[in-house]
Amino acid sequence: MNTKQAKEFLVQQTAEQAALDNVPLSDIEKRMMYFTESDNASCDNPLEVNDEFEAQYDTAEYEAKISRILHHAYHRLKGEAPERKRMWDLAIRELRKGDHYFLVLWDIRPPTEHPTRDFFKLLAVSVLVAIGIGIAVFVAIKYDIDFKRYRNYVLIIIFGLALLASGSFRAAYRVAIVWLRRRTMKDEQSN
Repeated sequence: MNTKQAKEFLVQQTAEQAALDNVPLSDIEKRMMYFTESDNASCDNPLEVNDEFEAQYDTAEYEAKISRILHHAYHRLKGEAPERKRMWDLAIRELRKGDHYFLVLWDIRPPTEHPTRDFFKLLAVSVLVAIGIGIAVFVAIKYDIDFKRYRNYVLIIIFGLALLASGSFRAAYRVAIVWLRRRTMKDEQSN
């Protein structure tokens, strides 16, 4: 599978999902999924496509819309057609060898469909962290534990909990994964 075939498959699946979700998908929105500056075989006239797109659409809204459709399509394929899900994975793997806008759309976490529920999840985690810290302080006072001895470990744990509670842990994890993938690809290319 080459990049053009990969994009054709992915855009076709995205268009099918948009139809199932009753979400309109214009021709320029579809063509923008092919956008790349590094592979002329998979995108004809990329600068013209980009200029036409930017004249008509807000990029942030488009990316959120397409990201949601892509993830719905992937979950549908996972349940209905394991063979096409495998094709999706192969197509993404092929695109990861280059610099393609489709990967930006795929890697964006789609906006939540349940913001209230997600808020209460975050609130519950924050309350549990606060209770855990309160219990630790209570136990330290009751048993006269000297924190000077464990100060560095306590600071690391509090920093880790703060990252986890703020949601930054996931972002740091994604940055680390992207960095490791790029480093692995460079190592493979040099061999």
